[in-house]
Amino acid sequence: MKLQFWSVGKANEPYVKEGIELFTKRISNYYPAEWHIIPMPKNAATLSETDLKKKEGEIILNLLEKDDYLVVLDEKGKQLNSEGVAAFIQARGNESVKNIIFLIGGAYGVSDAVLTRANYKWSLSQLVFPHQLVRLILAEQIYRACSILRNEKYHHQ
Repeated sequence: MKLQFWSVGKANEPYVKEGIELFTKRISNYYPAEWHIIPMPKNAATLSETDLKKKEGEIILNLLEKDDYLVVLDEKGKQLNSEGVAAFIQARGNESVKNIIFLIGGAYGVSDAVLTRANYKWSLSQLVFPHQLVRLILAEQIYRACSILRNEKYHHQ
């Protein structure tokens, strides 16, 4: 099973880049893992919120393969504890899912079309975080889940 992390927006800022790279490398000890930063549409500043979400959604939907398991990070999604994330990943492996994509949408979230396509909607928190920090938190939590699945000590250091 491969884990992909997609995020709409700009490249990682230096203050989070090192952490994201560290956790992604650690995740790669368990599953192949990679990041894909989806650039915002060129005319993003001139688009309405609705049109921007729609345009970003079209880009995302065009990148997805039919069998990709799409997890959208969404404030209205289900909240999980760390053990729940581990169980979620294990369940996808048991289902022989080949590719899980964790998607961080744009500044206004994702389009209804992307939400409809999503296999799962996950909320990291009721709090709002900058996209850069969400990337770091997501990478760390997926690494934590992998360490839980292997019964390693990271989770309770």
